[in-house]
Amino acid sequence: MKIGFIGLGNMAKAIIEGLLLKKVILPADIIVHSAHASNYQPYAEKFSLKTAETNLAVAEQADVLILAVKPELKEEVLTEVKPALIQHKVALLSLLTGVTLAGLTEVVGSTFALVRVMPNLNVRIGVGVTAIAGNNVATESAMATTQSLFEQIGEVIRLPEADFSTFVALAGSAPAFAYLFMDALAHAGVKYGLSKNQALKIVSQMVVGSAQLIQQSGEAPWNLIDQVSSPGGTTIAGVLALQEAGFEPAITKAVDATIKKDLGE
Repeated sequence: MKIGFIGLGNMAKAIIEGLLLKKVILPADIIVHSAHASNYQPYAEKFSLKTAETNLAVAEQADVLILAVKPELKEEVLTEVKPALIQHKVALLSLLTGVTLAGLTEVVGSTFALVRVMPNLNVRIGVGVTAIAGNNVATESAMATTQSLFEQIGEVIRLPEADFSTFVALAGSAPAFAYLFMDALAHAGVKYGLSKNQALKIVSQMVVGSAQLIQQSGEAPWNLIDQVSSPGGTTIAGVLALQEAGFEPAITKAVDATIKKDLGE
């Protein structure tokens, strides 16, 4: 299978690097093009990818076409590649944030199978989570192919498109919230005498282990909090301090702001 990428931003690169890391596809079967040769050519050389001189040339060679350009360029790019979509029946996957399936249909028409794909940056190391939704023309085969591809680099969830903004907040943007939390903990460690590298190593492993325990145990986070919190102990003192400082409302506000922005409000 040959996969074409039109646009080579951070998310497209994360997907490519995840697929290569997991040895899902050969570098020569990935075809890339973006607006600036100074961006895609050195990157293609670094990973031994194939390049194309135009967006249309990518679409003509690909079995699966991943659209990863800036949302405002969708009409220009889709108009250019539409002949290849018609002739070769290329599967079209869109990474465009805030661009709905209906918005894509307005440009290419209602006869093409379209799959909207929303990964997070962790696909780069094969532990991402990706939401997918298809239009009315997308067959189960097209959905299964998309799901199978992204399952190689993490978990895949089929969601109604109406829930994509919530997914963006919980999975797409939330890694930044997690990094902020981890950096704050590390700074606190520095306050009490650890080096920043020591503190980050401790904190990052703690987060990895805590996430794995939730996944493997199937227990609710609050049950695990209770297990860690001894009566009159250090943990419950810290938990109560976080609650007093508005930790949970702050997280909810961050999610609210993210969803609002994604919806263009």
